[in-house]
Amino acid sequence: MQKSEREILLDFEKPLAELENRIHQIRELAKDCSSVDVSSKIYQLEAKANQLRQEIFNSLSPVQRLQLARHPRRPSTLDYIQAICDEWIELHGDRSGSDDPAIVGGLARINGLPVVIIGHQKGRDTKDNVARNFGMASAGGYRKAIRLMEHGDRFGMPILTFIDTPGAWPGVEAEKLGQGEAIAYNLREMFHLNVPIICTVIGEGGSGGALGIGVGDRLLMLEHSIYTVASPEACAAILWKDASKASEAADALKITSWDLKNIGIIDYVVPEPNGGAHTNPLEAAENLKKAIVLNIEDLSHLTSQECRKQRYQKFRSIGVFLESNG
Repeated sequence: MQKSEREILLDFEKPLAELENRIHQIRELAKDCSSVDVSSKIYQLEAKANQLRQEIFNSLSPVQRLQLARHPRRPSTLDYIQAICDEWIELHGDRSGSDDPAIVGGLARINGLPVVIIGHQKGRDTKDNVARNFGMASAGGYRKAIRLMEHGDRFGMPILTFIDTPGAWPGVEAEKLGQGEAIAYNLREMFHLNVPIICTVIGEGGSGGALGIGVGDRLLMLEHSIYTVASPEACAAILWKDASKASEAADALKITSWDLKNIGIIDYVVPEPNGGAHTNPLEAAENLKKAIVLNIEDLSHLTSQECRKQRYQKFRSIGVFLESNG
């Protein structure tokens, strides 16, 4: 990991960063004093670092996974597109006078297969984040998304969506522009599309902002991403009038990929590099590409009618449980 990447450290990453920095210092000292053999010491420290990394990232709490999902250097939709696609042509506009930069979309090829890709796009720095409204899409963004989905449906191209948003834009102006209607329209129309739809939560999947492009035949999540009806901070503020109880809310909400897999909300957990997707974006992208290709191949055997029926049943079964008097 380069120095620039180490400047942003989460609290639980700091012990590991200190150990890696120590290894780096010993390597530098060895260069200045070639007569001293430090290879065994470096080997021991690297083994210790690997063990510590596994211990940290195998026992993350929900709120720590939330921090990883929000990591400023976590790969974005455009990062994954560049890494997994053979070709990519971005398309703009909702054909109603808006081109929301918080949602990007276009035509691509993956292993030669034409697909439509749509996803939330956060900024890479403060200026870019402001321009993209921190990945919080407006009504125009969701209208752009469904326009591209309908294009893919018309030409028989599978649709891939990448979800990474704290939620839809909560401003008054957004409601004036019909944001609630735009999201509701997307939810309805996505159930009627005839092509396979694979949705992947790559970072933060928040509330209706995520659902606006989240109705699909398969719902995937990167290992350290989160998917939730409301952010833990908002949940804590609503339930306890105290946002500082976000950690307790995160535990109760079951926001992590494995929690959601266990209760049947998502279908597949995409493994991340040890340390999170931001530590090795290319490996994370390769894992994501394999999962997408596998699911496209699986869904390609279904007729359009079977595809729609399974999609409908998938969402109808979410949250179903049996009551028992025993």
